Amino acid sequence: MMSQEQNDLITRTGPADPAGKLMRKYWQPAALADELDGPRPVKAVKLLGEDFVLFRDENGAYGLLDRACPHRGADLAFGRLENGGLRCAFHGWLFDKDGQCLETPAEPEGSNLCRNIRQRAFPVVERSGILWAYLGEGEPPAFPEIDCFVAPEPYTFAFKGRIECNWLQALEVGIDPAHASFLHRFFHDEDPKAAYGKQFRAASAGSELPMTRILREYDRPIINVERTEYGMRLIALRLIDDERTHVRVTNQLFPHGFVIPMSAEMTITQWHVPVDDETCYWYAIFTSYGAPVDKKTMRDQRLELYQLPDYVSRKNKTNDYGFDPHEQATETYTGMGADINVHDQWAVESMGRIQDRTREHLGQSDKAIIQYRRLLKQEIEKAVSGARPLLSLDEAHARSIQGPATMDGIGPTRGWEIYWMEVDVKRRRAAPWAAPVPEEIATKLPHLSAAE
Repeated sequence: MMSQEQNDLITRTGPADPAGKLMRKYWQPAALADELDGPRPVKAVKLLGEDFVLFRDENGAYGLLDRACPHRGADLAFGRLENGGLRCAFHGWLFDKDGQCLETPAEPEGSNLCRNIRQRAFPVVERSGILWAYLGEGEPPAFPEIDCFVAPEPYTFAFKGRIECNWLQALEVGIDPAHASFLHRFFHDEDPKAAYGKQFRAASAGSELPMTRILREYDRPIINVERTEYGMRLIALRLIDDERTHVRVTNQLFPHGFVIPMSAEMTITQWHVPVDDETCYWYAIFTSYGAPVDKKTMRDQRLELYQLPDYVSRKNKTNDYGFDPHEQATETYTGMGADINVHDQWAVESMGRIQDRTREHLGQSDKAIIQYRRLLKQEIEKAVSGARPLLSLDEAHARSIQGPATMDGIGPTRGWEIYWMEVDVKRRRAAPWAAPVPEEIATKLPHLSAAE
């Protein structure tokens, strides 16, 4: 358990909050790039408790401005895209992507007022189908050269979903290896070959056993947590017999991301981004190491659940997440359908808008959550003191952060430590986009030939 003061410290991300100062040291997902498709690429965005307007100007450049016009406070999200910027519909004041006021047309001829007017503006870049904004001071950090940013566009797919709770409890479900054996338990297995785009439904690497069966039958994983230069590595081991062990390697990507295996050929890199202290979006980049991503199938699957334009789940608190008592007795552990996003959403939203951690009781299976909270508090202290926190990178250091190694497979009970690294190296070397093997992994496998 923790005090209310400690809980506030690690959950609240407004401009004046310590965790908010930390979050503003990083690029934040602001929107999917395709949200600005269409004839009017302007979108209201709320991020880290602040209101902005995101737009693409006539030259194709992205801008992010404070939403309230600095003249009289009218809403720039209803502005007009013209003359190289965004024009307020109230009095016609015009702002470019850098926030410079270009015109104040209602003022007298020859007025110099606009020269001294500057709207607060923030850098925006596109990476792998997501528009990223930097809300901090000074030069933005470099992007690490991890797989989801290295892979070319045909091999990635981006999506998002809205969750009605604080970002931290939404993140923590992703670094909890034990919950999958219960929350995502299916009583019947489907053909793994028909499981494209469905997490936990495919077969584990090196086996015909579907993940659903493994998670169902082996529900007491041994969990190892390692600190890394990007956050934490989590290794969950499920002993099948004396010869075989299920090995699942996932990663926490500081501050609010994680990387998990979706199948033998695909990973998910996901961030839980605060809209405000009581709402967040998960943003995900699906990265394929085999064939290009079938984006239409992936998008169609997700739009069966999520409604545009706000990416709100059709199954939510208002309809009990689709809960069916008969299904709970015969098909799934939750009775909430087969989409694990619904399971996760119910779990974290049921804790309340901001989880009251003064009342929780953690066990050994929560070791990753315990270590992450310690890391979070440590890095908050750095950010408040003005020091560079973990994974806020310069260009040189960004090139050294690769991977990270992530996999799900069945390997030898004796020798699993080498097995998972070999699986990752072989998959990475076989990728059509030829991502380099992380040095930290390659040096541990001297017997693996360069040709493998």
